Amino acid sequence: MTQCISFTIAIPTYNGAPRLPTLLQLLQNQVNTENITWEIIVVDNNSTDDTAKIVHEYQNNWRHPFPLKYCLETQQGAAYARKRAVKEAQGQLIGFLDDDNYPEPNWVYQAYTFSIQYPKCGAYASQIHPAWEVEPPPNFKRITPFLAITERGDIPLLYEPSKKMLPPSAGLVVRKQAWIDIPENPILTGRANGNMLTGEDTEMLSYIQKAGWEIWYNPAMEIHHQIPHWRLQKEYLIPFFRGIGLSRYVTRMVNIKPHLRPIACLAYMINDLRKIISHLIKYRRRVKTELVAACEMQLFVSSLVSPFYLWKNGYLNR
Repeated sequence: MTQCISFTIAIPTYNGAPRLPTLLQLLQNQVNTENITWEIIVVDNNSTDDTAKIVHEYQNNWRHPFPLKYCLETQQGAAYARKRAVKEAQGQLIGFLDDDNYPEPNWVYQAYTFSIQYPKCGAYASQIHPAWEVEPPPNFKRITPFLAITERGDIPLLYEPSKKMLPPSAGLVVRKQAWIDIPENPILTGRANGNMLTGEDTEMLSYIQKAGWEIWYNPAMEIHHQIPHWRLQKEYLIPFFRGIGLSRYVTRMVNIKPHLRPIACLAYMINDLRKIISHLIKYRRRVKTELVAACEMQLFVSSLVSPFYLWKNGYLNR
């Protein structure tokens, strides 16, 4: 008799061979899961390294009641990988872990328990601690939330739609039923092939929230986000913040009625312009030399030009 799966852990990965063994080991060591039927699915997003080989080696030696599955998604982009994970998942709860998200031993238990306590919750996020390879600059805390660092205290919090704030997809659990409410073809698909345009996780959660589901922060689900030294370098961060800013028109307009979008777009542009001017006055030449200030300026400028960029490159025709 086939066992009914209640919880799926989906691991979208691209060239995750160096990181997957640690993550899989941590998942094998999860505690208090005796009464939870769950599975692990690794979604290989067209990797060019030994990702497939490593997963198959684990499968050959797998001795656990929860299955380890592998699938290949050749269409590049996090949105495509997550969509494939949902298609393959047997569980009605799907927990997304990036290959550099290392969970605490009770993560699965806490994730499953929260879904029972909050039945109206369509998605809920983990408490994410940074695991820095090198110590960041003192003022780096201003931009850490953009690196999927979420430390909002030890009490569960509801993400209010009016606050226009949503969690990252790392360590996120989504009800499969809530996913059904997401449009079949979202505009944003995630970074791929040198394109740093991002925001696909915010777009996904915006649609879930718009459909009437609650979105929560669950601090009992703790993970440690591994952040290598190169992610603190200007060469990575400036294109990263450019991608966040350029995607913002999409995420800003999700909950705005089509006939009001021109007015809302103008209001957002005026606010972005105000931020740029204020930033220039405050930092002057340091907007080019100080890392955090330069990242913030890139975000403001890219947010300002977001609607023009998306229109010019055909994203708004999807």
